[in-house]
Amino acid sequence: MDGPSTPEVSIAMGNTPNEQFDTRPRAVTTIARHDEAGVTVRGYDLVNDLVGNLSYTRMFHLLLCKRLPSDAEARVLDACLVILMEAGLNASSVVTRVTASARPGQTQTAIAAGLLTVGERFAGSSQACGDILVAAPADPEARGEYCRRTVEAFRTQGLPVPGLGHGTHKDNDPRAQRLIRVATDEGVAQQELETLRCLGDTASSVLGRTLVVNVTGAISALLLGIGIPAKALTAVAVVSRCGGLAAHAVEESETRTSDALWQVFRDTVPYDDSRPRPPAS
Repeated sequence: MDGPSTPEVSIAMGNTPNEQFDTRPRAVTTIARHDEAGVTVRGYDLVNDLVGNLSYTRMFHLLLCKRLPSDAEARVLDACLVILMEAGLNASSVVTRVTASARPGQTQTAIAAGLLTVGERFAGSSQACGDILVAAPADPEARGEYCRRTVEAFRTQGLPVPGLGHGTHKDNDPRAQRLIRVATDEGVAQQELETLRCLGDTASSVLGRTLVVNVTGAISALLLGIGIPAKALTAVAVVSRCGGLAAHAVEESETRTSDALWQVFRDTVPYDDSRPRPPAS
């Protein structure tokens, strides 16, 4: 008697008898290959096609978006990379300086330490704002309702709306305004910026106070408008901030600024030596 039939199974056929039964997913990359012939990046020869012909910004766009940017897209991405690169002494630069002082000669460690601060509070809120913009409907009426529901959801949770508001810039964030002007001049990201304006107007109306579009909100709209994937928005902020932190790490080896920062902490942060009382019996 014939036994039970064996169901057909789709398998990845290999080049050898052993490989033909290997059903594991194959590791694949479409970014680059390095072999005896040279380096190929997204289908371009690194040495002959890219070096000397492509700027860092254009190369970055090629890697993230799998295509070369237009001139307008390259200028917009360049503006976004420049705008976040440096902002003086802040969380990331202070961490970088302290680490550079603690580990002299380890510049890469100091920069990496500073980059770990990039996130929801510092430089990384563009990711959350981007998620909101991507999900917005194109129809103006539906978009207005979407923005209202989004603002209400954040208010219910007691959370700020990503991309809106600034602790220092109450009337407008000049960095955001400059980015918006660049994008407008280049004819880029107009739909994303319209959604961002709608979100800002709705939030101001619902919450009863003016909330300006901040720099991370503008960056979100611009990057989405030039084809940067929403999941890569924080990565762009990290790449941008890395350049500024390199300068702080190098300067710290010359100025020892972190010593002064430590002294500020000692002088301004009191030690509370009161002891908790034992619970009453």
